[in-house]
Amino acid sequence: MPAKENETTNNETRRPEPQEQLVETQHTVTIRGQEISYTATAGTIILKEEEEKDDKAEGEKAKAAVFFVAYTRDGHYQPHDRPVTFSFNGGPGSSSVWLHLGLLGPRRVLLDEIGRPLPPPYQLVDNDYSLLDVTDLVFIDPVSTGFSRVVPGEKSKQFHDFNKDIESVGEFIRLYTSRARRWTSPKFLIGESYGTTRAAGLAGYLQDRHGLYLNGIMLVSAILNFQTARFTVGNDLPYILFLPTYTATAWYHRRLPAGLQHDLRQTLAEVEAFALGEYTLALMKGAALPAGERETIAGKLARYTGLSPEYVERSNLRIEIFRFVKELLRDQRRTTGRLDSRFTGVDRDAAGENFEYDPSYAAIQGAYTATLNDYLRRELQFASDLPYEILTDRVHPWKFDKHQNEYVNVAETLRRAMSMNPFLKLFVANGYYDLATPYLATEYTFNHLELDPALQQNISMGYYEAGHMMYIHRPSLAQLRQDLVGFIGSAVPESSGSSAKSPA
Repeated sequence: MPAKENETTNNETRRPEPQEQLVETQHTVTIRGQEISYTATAGTIILKEEEEKDDKAEGEKAKAAVFFVAYTRDGHYQPHDRPVTFSFNGGPGSSSVWLHLGLLGPRRVLLDEIGRPLPPPYQLVDNDYSLLDVTDLVFIDPVSTGFSRVVPGEKSKQFHDFNKDIESVGEFIRLYTSRARRWTSPKFLIGESYGTTRAAGLAGYLQDRHGLYLNGIMLVSAILNFQTARFTVGNDLPYILFLPTYTATAWYHRRLPAGLQHDLRQTLAEVEAFALGEYTLALMKGAALPAGERETIAGKLARYTGLSPEYVERSNLRIEIFRFVKELLRDQRRTTGRLDSRFTGVDRDAAGENFEYDPSYAAIQGAYTATLNDYLRRELQFASDLPYEILTDRVHPWKFDKHQNEYVNVAETLRRAMSMNPFLKLFVANGYYDLATPYLATEYTFNHLELDPALQQNISMGYYEAGHMMYIHRPSLAQLRQDLVGFIGSAVPESSGSSAKSPA
């Protein structure tokens, strides 16, 4: 009798195996005058972990359900004829909504020409700039973002970690590639912001763990070396590398002297030379900088930033980003955006050091959230009562255990991956008004890869007069689409006959 009671208790407490949920729908979209028929798949894939005891396999244990949306062009394509691109955003804590409904997918959020939202209710329109004509698309929400969650009995914090994040997204890519029979397809990654950190890490992980080699990686607003963006005491690098973006911001808001307001690129070239030369040398001297030189540097910094020489002097020649976005338009009682410094906001008062909120994120958050929630349920027919986590704090604290007592730097992972796979190509998109991942910081990172000269030609960059999400700006969206189509075409072998060879 006791044995039967124990058996009953064990059966009652055993949790049911989590089930995957997949929904397919059929659609059409017109891209560059060409009608594209495609299948959309929205749903979850269960990630499992092999269990071992005493060096013996004991099956697999479900760990998390990862939500994704995939778009596959209809037609009779052989795997090598049709590229597939895996897409994710950053945060950490961001869902894939931004690249999904802003740049790549067949539907996009309707904004005005420069990227400002229209009054609610918000709406989606067909995306004439989508990449679906040249590549299939798979949008991935890492665990705790979107509808992705750990299964009952598991702790979500195990996935809120630099290494585990790369491993789990890499496992999803492996599973999808196997199930969709895409191992011989040209394969690409595209990540934005921290998604570029993830993409660089994945380039190494997919090669080393699964032997999965990529054709190309597209980095939108890249951050690979975190030393370039951390304003910590003793680290002068960000003050140097952010300076041209401060200048671009002041240029946009017409705060520069008349001689610098005529041509943005010409002005930026002048400031870059100053930042990497005279300004760098001045900061390296520290307290040994002579008073006359200090005064000269302060005057030039004021001229290039739109701030007063007195403010620059009080800042010890070091202008921190959150002070800058509060100070530049303080006399107008306005702040500027971090993700996109073209946008302005209004705080309760014009005192203090930092802004209350990022006006550039506030401008787009509502439109992307509303349209994504409606789109998944109405058009893609995927229903869930879970909140779709657009950009969540639930992933924090995010662990960087691998990088204790050092700055996170995945640039070396990327260099090694390119050295092992010399066919791997990179495209990097930079926004001039991006104060989250400034373009000079990105250039600095790639100039310090120590990559073999023969592989330097595998890296190309684009520049856009917008911010972190440059695609919200319609002219930049058009240019970025053209650049990405050209890049994908260049990274696919001519012999494949791939549909990536498409007009931009």
